[in-house]
Amino acid sequence: MSADAGYHRPDQSKIQQLNDIANKLRIHSIESTNASKSGHPTSCSSMAEIMSVLFFHTMRYKVSDPRDASSDRFVLSKGHSAPILYAAWAEAGLFPASDLLKLRKIDCDLEGHPTPRLSFVDVATGSLGQGLSCAAGMAYVGKNYDKASYRVYTLMGDGESMEGSVWEAAAFASYYKLDNLVAIIDVNRLGQSQPTSLQHQMEVYKARMEAFGWNAIVLDGHDVEALCRAFYDASVVKGKPTCIVAKTYKGKGINGIENLENWHGKALGDKAAKAIEEIKAHIKNQGPHGLSPQPVIDDAPDVSLKAKLIEPPNYELGQKIATRETYGNALVKLYKTCPRVIALDGDTKNSTHSLKLMKANNDNYIECFIAEQNLIGVAVGCGTRHRTIPFASTFACFLTRGFDQIRMAAISQANVKFCGSHCGVSIGEDGPSQMALEDLSMFRSVYGSYVFYPSDAVSMERAVELSANTEGICFIRSSRPATPVIYKNDEVFEIGKSKVVKKSDNDKVLIIGAAITLVHAMEAAEELAKSGINARVLDPFTIKPLDNEGIIANAKAAGGKIITVEDHYPEGGIGDAVCSAVSADSSIVVHKLAVNGLPRSGPSAALLDMFGISSKHIVALAKKILA
Repeated sequence: MSADAGYHRPDQSKIQQLNDIANKLRIHSIESTNASKSGHPTSCSSMAEIMSVLFFHTMRYKVSDPRDASSDRFVLSKGHSAPILYAAWAEAGLFPASDLLKLRKIDCDLEGHPTPRLSFVDVATGSLGQGLSCAAGMAYVGKNYDKASYRVYTLMGDGESMEGSVWEAAAFASYYKLDNLVAIIDVNRLGQSQPTSLQHQMEVYKARMEAFGWNAIVLDGHDVEALCRAFYDASVVKGKPTCIVAKTYKGKGINGIENLENWHGKALGDKAAKAIEEIKAHIKNQGPHGLSPQPVIDDAPDVSLKAKLIEPPNYELGQKIATRETYGNALVKLYKTCPRVIALDGDTKNSTHSLKLMKANNDNYIECFIAEQNLIGVAVGCGTRHRTIPFASTFACFLTRGFDQIRMAAISQANVKFCGSHCGVSIGEDGPSQMALEDLSMFRSVYGSYVFYPSDAVSMERAVELSANTEGICFIRSSRPATPVIYKNDEVFEIGKSKVVKKSDNDKVLIIGAAITLVHAMEAAEELAKSGINARVLDPFTIKPLDNEGIIANAKAAGGKIITVEDHYPEGGIGDAVCSAVSADSSIVVHKLAVNGLPRSGPSAALLDMFGISSKHIVALAKKILA
């Protein structure tokens, strides 16, 4: 059957109703931004017809349950147009339209940009260029894991299409043939401070999307009938995503403002009343519109996200193995009890060892290639509506490229697990560009995050298991060098609880290290013992939350003197975390050892010594502070 044969053109009554709703959405956007004396009514006005057709003709969703597993997804990537998103849900009947006048008020969840405080928002937007990645993650899950009928729509601005992350996402969606994904670019010509670089060069947008392997449709974004047809055509295209390139005008329908510069992010003020009066004149049905969303196809399966290791760790004490390798072991063990555990990587899977899950079940692995911003955004999308437990891995230093995506993931209340390998100077000869020395600081600064720094194979497997069952953003730091197993296979680990790995009744100093520096701390303790100095050694396990009580108690038992040693820069890592933990107790003094210069290539052991974090330096500092 041809596409034409399956298409049912809306009658003139329906088209008029959709045009009426579009104008009502414009009015709501003007009124709400005027009430808050801030916002983006002109950016809302350019997309009014698009929103009307999507919400009242095309999309299938449940107003009674906006996060229903089988409902279509909608991501407003141009988050500054939030007022019209809120207006659409009000017109759909989710809440009274009068609530729109509370926009941006401190006691109202209708914030300046969308966040998941609202039941109809899956991911926070407002930092531009991220919506397409998140939508691609949702579409990947829908097509490959849920195997369900729901479709994913994301509406982007033309200005944000300059972001590199958009094109990372475009390549990803095309590569995986996400024909359940539709992107709409609202090409309204004007950016925040000047016209966009392409303005209304519609064929250039079309050519770019087609070059990335998309089905691209150029249309008049204010033509309701054209939009209805385009969304239908997108629904029957197979093997590629669709991009609707909509030519629109900023401030459409507002005389004296439409298509003019210097109206971005401004309420209309005393111009609002006249604008509303003129827009109302185009509405034929001033009463309730009577349109409802399309019915949902309830075929998304029920999902359980309870995950545990199918068997406990199985290592020998003293066995040397890198924690990055046992990260992969843990993923496989989790997947076998929870098929919704998935791994994503950026072409480093043979280094991070996420490759092990790919080998166990290729379907549970998503290759995102060398595009870390998109890797993170896709992982965020995969985790929405509790459909999967996504583990995203790469070298920890490359996660810094996506810090904005990670920051926005926190605002999105995302359930994503990150594993960063190749941390610190201990990676050796690869040199400073590959050495993560800022990652602990970065992830500690993320709101609500959990930061794991396992020191051996056993604690790594348990860190992965704990993170899978902890809602929110978790970061696991894995190491390249092989380190000895120090814990028994049945050792119990808890978030926020440290482990004392060496102690006596007469300890003079507490040494805190993790992974490679914990090994050097234990070596230093043995060396100090030869000089009659007993040192207590502590493994923090989680850097956030830190075991404040345990550290304070052990510090006091060791004379109030702490040495922290870490394969990280001094700022924001273990040392700073410990300083914060003991800051209220003047009887405790902290001395920090951290990477003390710009690293270089060289053997791992030599670099640890050169940059001041080897056992030799720990011994020297301990003797100095005890002299």
